[in-house]
Amino acid sequence: MRKIVIIFLSFMLLMPSFGSFCVYTAFKLNQEEISKTICVQRKMLFNSCNGRCELQKSLKKYDDNEKRMHDNLKEKAEVVYIQNIIVTDFKIIPPTESRAKIFAPTDKKPVSVSNATFHPPSYLI
Repeated sequence: MRKIVIIFLSFMLLMPSFGSFCVYTAFKLNQEEISKTICVQRKMLFNSCNGRCELQKSLKKYDDNEKRMHDNLKEKAEVVYIQNIIVTDFKIIPPTESRAKIFAPTDKKPVSVSNATFHPPSYLI
């Protein structure tokens, strides 16, 4: 069972590569019917086309479809891989020494002391 699944999946992956071959094979299998019913030159006495005009139309249609799908995939790939790179120019600034005192002097008495603690309003509890 596992081998059958592997063969089936491999065939499905390779199928797009053989698309024009499948179109040609389908044409060859139905060439007599196509030449009698669909061909543009079917009413001519000495018809040398034998349905090849329809084969050319089918191959062109298949190629156009493949090109459209390829363009769609390419467009999606471009959207996926867009990346904005921001270039910043960092400059080295030499450190400057601060001469201002950061802490308050400890030899003086404090100006005021607060013993109250913040309590949130009671309606939020």
